[in-house]
Amino acid sequence: MILCCGEALIDMLPRETASGEAAFAPYPGGAVFNTAIALGRLGVAAGFFCPMSDDLFGERLRAALDDAGVTHALSPAVDRPCTLAFVTLTGGQAQYAFYDTGTALRDMTLAELPVLDDSVRALFFGGISLVGDPCGAGFATLCAHAGDRVVMLDPNIRPGFIRDEAACRARLDAMLARADIVKVSDEDLHWLMGAGDVAELAQGLRAKGPKLVIVTEGAKGARAFHAGGMAQAAASPVKVVDTVGAGDTFNAGFLAALDDAGYLRGDAVAGLSDEALKAALSLGAKAAAVTVSRAGANPPRRDEL
Repeated sequence: MILCCGEALIDMLPRETASGEAAFAPYPGGAVFNTAIALGRLGVAAGFFCPMSDDLFGERLRAALDDAGVTHALSPAVDRPCTLAFVTLTGGQAQYAFYDTGTALRDMTLAELPVLDDSVRALFFGGISLVGDPCGAGFATLCAHAGDRVVMLDPNIRPGFIRDEAACRARLDAMLARADIVKVSDEDLHWLMGAGDVAELAQGLRAKGPKLVIVTEGAKGARAFHAGGMAQAAASPVKVVDTVGAGDTFNAGFLAALDDAGYLRGDAVAGLSDEALKAALSLGAKAAAVTVSRAGANPPRRDEL
C-alpha cells in the first residue's frame, strides 16, 4: 500500500444558517488525510498514519477513512484533542486559521511512530505536519527510515503557520534529499528557491536530491522536471467552486497513475519516460478538476473521471 503520513484534522468550513447567520460546519480534512481519501476513492491500496483523537472528531476522521477503503490500523487513538482549521474563502481561494496546541497531531511522540513492514511500498509526506514540533521531527524521522521505499513529498507551504523558518527549511532540506518525488505549487517553489524562472528553479530543487520535481501552476497545468528534461499536461477546464483539496487530490491522481503502471519503485521513478509522466500528470489534473468543481475537499471516485 501507499502509506500517507501527516495531518488529520477537522476543517471548519464557512456556511450560512437558514436565518442568514454566518456559521462553520465540521468536515474531516487535512492535506495528507485528503490525499489518503483520494487514493482510496481511486481504488488504490492506501493507508494513513497520524495519531487521531479518541473524541467525536477522531471518530469522524476514522469513519471517513473507512468509507474510502483506507486502512488506519497504524494510527493510534490518543487522549488529545483534534486540530481544527477554520476556513475562509475569497474568490474561491481558501485561507486557514489553525488551532493546534496540544493536539493529537501536534504532540505526536516518537513512540507513536509505526513500524513499517513489507505491506508498505511507498510513503507520502506533506502539509502542516512537517512544520511544528514535536510532530514535524517525528514525520521527518519516519521519512529518514523509509528504507528503499518510494517517497513522495508535498511541502504545501503555508508561511503564516511557520514560526521558525530556519528550522523549517532545514527539516525540508533533509526530507528533500531523501524524497524520490517532490510536488510543489509555483508559490511553494518560490518560497523554497526564491525568485526566478520556474523551470530553472525546479531543476535547482531537483539538484537537492529528488529524482522528479512536479510544479503545479493552477489553470496553466503541471510540469514534471527530471534528469532527461520536462513533461507537461494541461489543466482540465472546469468551473471552480473552491480550491480546497485540489493539490491533495492531484497528488493522489499522480500516485495512482504510477501505481497503475507499476512504477512505484525507486529505479522506475528515476527512469520514467515523458509519456508515462504526462499520463500521471493528466490523471492528477483530471482528479483535481473534479475536486475544485464542488465544495470542500471531496475527491472523485475512479468512475467519475
